[in-house]
Amino acid sequence: MSYKDNIKLFALNSNKPLAEKIAKRMGLKLSTSSVVRFSDGEIQVDIDDSVRGKDVFLIQSTSAPVNDNLMELLIMIDAVRRASAASVNIVLPYYGYARQDRKTRAREPITAKLVADMIQAAGADRVLSLDLHAPQIQGFFDIPVDNLMGAPLLADYFLSNHLEEDAVVVSPDHGGVTRARKLAEFLGTSIAIVDKRRPKANVSEVMNIIGDVKGKRAILIDDMIDTAGTITLAAQALKDAGATEVYACATHAVLSGPAVDRLNNSVIKSLVLTDSIQQPAEKNLDKMILVSVGPLMGDAIKLIMEHKPMSPLFDTRYDANKYKDK
Repeated sequence: MSYKDNIKLFALNSNKPLAEKIAKRMGLKLSTSSVVRFSDGEIQVDIDDSVRGKDVFLIQSTSAPVNDNLMELLIMIDAVRRASAASVNIVLPYYGYARQDRKTRAREPITAKLVADMIQAAGADRVLSLDLHAPQIQGFFDIPVDNLMGAPLLADYFLSNHLEEDAVVVSPDHGGVTRARKLAEFLGTSIAIVDKRRPKANVSEVMNIIGDVKGKRAILIDDMIDTAGTITLAAQALKDAGATEVYACATHAVLSGPAVDRLNNSVIKSLVLTDSIQQPAEKNLDKMILVSVGPLMGDAIKLIMEHKPMSPLFDTRYDANKYKDK
C-alpha cells in the first residue's frame, strides 16, 4: 500500500499557496476544511473529510497575525486528534515566537518553549520546521522535530545563476556564522562576518567587517528579515569595505514596519527569499526573488511517511528531481 493511501494534508489560512505547492509535489490533493471566525473573535474549524486512522499533516506558518494563526493551528490539532487521526503532524514553515528562545534579562518569559508546550498539549505527534531561529528549539519538544535548512535552496539559486564566482558569503552577525558557513560550503566560497552592536530593540549599528570582501560579490545570509535594519546596514558596510555588489538572502521574509522602504532604498542588488511566509502584494519588491520551499517540504513529508532518513535533504545541494515520483 502506498503512503498516499493513508495521508491527509490540510492547509490552514496562513499560507495556502505554499500548501498547494507541497500537495502538488506529493501528487496529492489538499483535504478540505474551513475556519469560521465569530464576531467576538473566536475561531471554529470544520473538517469535511474523514481523518479516522489517517496520518494527518497540518500546514500552517505562525506568521502575522501570529496569535490568530497559532490559535487556529492549536484548535485544528485538537479537532483532528478528537476525530481519531492515527497521527497528527505539524508542518511549520515559519515558527512564530522563535526569537524568544531564552532569558536575556530578569523576569522574561521563554515564549518559544511555551509555544512548543501548547503544540504538544494540543495533541501533535511530530513537527516539521524550516530554519528555526534557534536550533535549540528542537529540544523544547518531547516529540520528533525535523528542522529543514533553507541554505540548499538558496545556494541552488546562486549556483544556477553563476553568482558564486568571486563571491564571499557574509553573516550579518556572530550568531549566524554556522548558517553562513553552510551556504559557503555549497557555493565553494570563503566567509566574512559583520560585527555589530545592538543598542536597543530593532536598532542595529554596524561596527566592522571581519574577513576580506574587497573586490568581491558579497552574499549576505540570515534566517529572517524582519524590519531589515540589520541586513541593510550590513549591506552598506560591505559596500563601504569595497564589495563590488551585495546580494542578500534569507529563509523567512517577515518584512514588518519599515522593512520594505529600507530594502528599496538599500544598496542590495537582489534579495532572495523563500515563500515560507505569504507576502501581500504591497510587500513584493522589484529586487525580490522568491524561491519556493514547497518541493523541499513535500519531499520531507514523503520521507517521513516512508520511514526514510532525512539527512540527504541537509547534506547536499537540494536536487528537486531526486525525490520526485517517476
